[in-house]
Amino acid sequence: MSALSTLLGDKLTGKDGEIATDTALAGKGAIALYFSAHWCPPCRGFTPKLAEWYKKDLSGKGLEVVFVSSDKDEASFKDYYGEQPWLALPFNDRAKKDALSKKFKVQGIPAVVILGPDGSVITKDGRAAISQDETGTEFPWRPKSFDDIFGDAVLKGPSGDVKGSSLKGKVFGLYFSAHWCPPCRGFTPKLAEWYRNDLQAKGFEVVFVSSDKDEASFKEYFAEQPWFALDFDDRKRKEQLSDHFGVEGIPSFVIIDKDGSVITKDGRSAVTGDPTGAEFPWYPKPVADLKSGPGSLNEVATLMVFCETSDEVAKKAIEDTLTPIAKEYLEKAKAAGEEDPELAFTLVTSAEGLSERIRGMVSLPALEEGSKLAPKLILLDIPDKGGFYSGPDGEISAEVVRKFLADYAAKTLTRQQLE
Repeated sequence: MSALSTLLGDKLTGKDGEIATDTALAGKGAIALYFSAHWCPPCRGFTPKLAEWYKKDLSGKGLEVVFVSSDKDEASFKDYYGEQPWLALPFNDRAKKDALSKKFKVQGIPAVVILGPDGSVITKDGRAAISQDETGTEFPWRPKSFDDIFGDAVLKGPSGDVKGSSLKGKVFGLYFSAHWCPPCRGFTPKLAEWYRNDLQAKGFEVVFVSSDKDEASFKEYFAEQPWFALDFDDRKRKEQLSDHFGVEGIPSFVIIDKDGSVITKDGRSAVTGDPTGAEFPWYPKPVADLKSGPGSLNEVATLMVFCETSDEVAKKAIEDTLTPIAKEYLEKAKAAGEEDPELAFTLVTSAEGLSERIRGMVSLPALEEGSKLAPKLILLDIPDKGGFYSGPDGEISAEVVRKFLADYAAKTLTRQQLE
């Protein structure tokens, strides 16, 4: 069985009925999974364009498309698929559709995930890739590496221009910001102060990547900043960097390690929480604390231990228990080239912030003044349409945690729905 048939199932729906997956996709240079639905207006706008590009150029280049439907019933699916010239995942295999959406973190439609013939991910932003290259000149749209994008970039600095490659071997942050953005104008002077006082001396560098509307605004804003900036005229590279790191809002601060890998995309929180750089370069901890923010809670299934009323010694013991298990998941993800681990780990140590809200969502009792509750395991799987699994409470040992995770992997736990 090929990787693609393992991923998509043995059979796909074609225009003339079912067809074996391996037969349908044999010899294809890339496969685009098209997550879409008839009830979705942006989908109905994109589908005819994609169909036109497919028939005119992309099919001939070796692209196959597999429609993965979010339609509400089979009649709607058939009506919508009737407009499409490619293959489809069988509509009645809803479990496979849900598994694909979860695997590729599809949170909105239309979405296009492009796979290689071996089932590996080429890009999860296939919609943008195809829309920018309708004839397939750059097929199969393999994204450029960070080094490819950044290495020969011109950076304006206090002592003159340098190349992006000059920062290789240093830890630095890409600061996506703009003068017109009020939160940016609030954060920039703080970051500049922290940089001058402590962070620059630690060996940390910053590169301003501007979203200003014109060069005059860029120059005025950059004059307040003591670090480097991407040449404002290089708008294409700016967009490539934004796309590469999935920047959807500003200010955004991506911290890059000495080898060019990403330390964290939430550098703003990392630096704000440690402005003197005591924990520089801010490698994410294997076990997060909810009081520092939600982290990847919305994107990654997360094992949570609610221990708000435990004493500090007990909380530290739980963290020590979880840490080696969490590291196993991180190392497995890194070895596979995955950005996120299959499972994240979070402690809930404080009743403030999100704790109370999530307690209610997973039907745990509200905390009252003076209450003393045993630690409780919950596996929160928001990517799976807001599912969660209730685990044991009491002693949190490695054996207890591993048994709970093994039962989750074996699908023997009862899935519950977030309230």
